[in-house]
Amino acid sequence: MALITISGFPSSGKSRRAAQIHDFLSSTLQSQTSASSPQLKVKVISDDDVGVDRASYDDSLQEKTARAALFTAITRHMGKDTILIVDAMNYIKGFRYQMYCKAREAGVRVATIYVLATPDQCSKWNSERSDGKRYKPETLDALIQRYEEPSSMVRWDAPLFTVPWDDPTPPLEPIFDAVTSGIVKPPNVGTQITPKAPTDALRTLEHTSNALVSALMAAQAAGPIGGPITLTLDALESNSNTSGNASSVFGVRLTLPHRALTLSELQRLKRQFVASRRKAVTLGSTEKGRVEWGEEGVGRAFAEFLEEGLGVGR
Repeated sequence: MALITISGFPSSGKSRRAAQIHDFLSSTLQSQTSASSPQLKVKVISDDDVGVDRASYDDSLQEKTARAALFTAITRHMGKDTILIVDAMNYIKGFRYQMYCKAREAGVRVATIYVLATPDQCSKWNSERSDGKRYKPETLDALIQRYEEPSSMVRWDAPLFTVPWDDPTPPLEPIFDAVTSGIVKPPNVGTQITPKAPTDALRTLEHTSNALVSALMAAQAAGPIGGPITLTLDALESNSNTSGNASSVFGVRLTLPHRALTLSELQRLKRQFVASRRKAVTLGSTEKGRVEWGEEGVGRAFAEFLEEGLGVGR
């Protein structure tokens, strides 16, 4: 349902704000839940939940491993029936963007809570900790210096709610509205899972492109051609799963120049087309978007490619 990212200096009171938000969301959702409505969960996940010790931030390699463990847990718990609160520093904007992309892929809302406290206040609170979760003074200073402040101007931090350290509570009602009725941003090309090509994609590609070249040469041998034309191509032999009354031929429409076409010219364009589509077998897309792998889709794409290569537009 939603991803709430808590961000702030180390020892700035992030866990207290996460607990306040968790309690408010849980009680509000419980009061609004009916017997017929879906049950929504509110979960807080933190470094402690994935076994990340404060000493991990003393070393850059250990910190990278700790972030990877946290991100894995975030991915596992994110869902349309869960409001997930990530109680961690989240001080690197690249990591916040990574979580934002995962949220868009999962189809959930996002919100960022910036817990604002001065470095002196954080240092004081850190020195007073008695729960074994104290940062080394030099680590605390280094983390504060490297902190990348959230901004409401960038999409991965918006909507952004800033909570000063001396405010008694966060803006709970606006946060609730953002995570329950805010805009769910659709996944973009960068966050969508790219489908794999079928196992017979290369066979279909070679067969259809060869068939179209052969049909063009046959049509030209029968008489002058030029302008719009529809060619009939033979489909591949049907497999055992194909319906018995499925068509064994299909038509491809294209526009040709008013001149004779040579086999070498068509073969050159065919090789270029096949080479570009071979890359899409692994990428799942081309420069112009997703790929259709069926014979008719390949035929249409090759026809458009030929028109462009021959200098003819539709």
